[in-house]
Amino acid sequence: MSAVTTHSSLRPVTTENAPAAIGPYSQAIKAGDLVFVSGCIPLALANLRAVLEASGSDVGRVVKTTVFLKNMNDFAAVNEIYAGFFGANNLLASAVEVARLPKDVLFEIECIASLKN
Repeated sequence: MSAVTTHSSLRPVTTENAPAAIGPYSQAIKAGDLVFVSGCIPLALANLRAVLEASGSDVGRVVKTTVFLKNMNDFAAVNEIYAGFFGANNLLASAVEVARLPKDVLFEIECIASLKN
């Protein structure tokens, strides 16, 4: 089986201001005018901000998030923190309960953001 290489139009993003990916993937990938940020744990929102900023984007340009919860009973508390972090940004969001998360954290978040100003 031949090795797969990343297409030249896809640009990996890395920053020392967030933990390195714990698997064979990037912290984020720029594709055209978008950046796709991998799931962030622990200190998920601070790490998400750091990766977004390293990509040239920011929290105000997030288009969509996916939140992974260990327990959906935490949804209201997470929603309150989420609202404080994202403010009035009218973004799309999904929340999913999962059986287990990496490093046994209770919360993980990934996002898609615009790179346009």
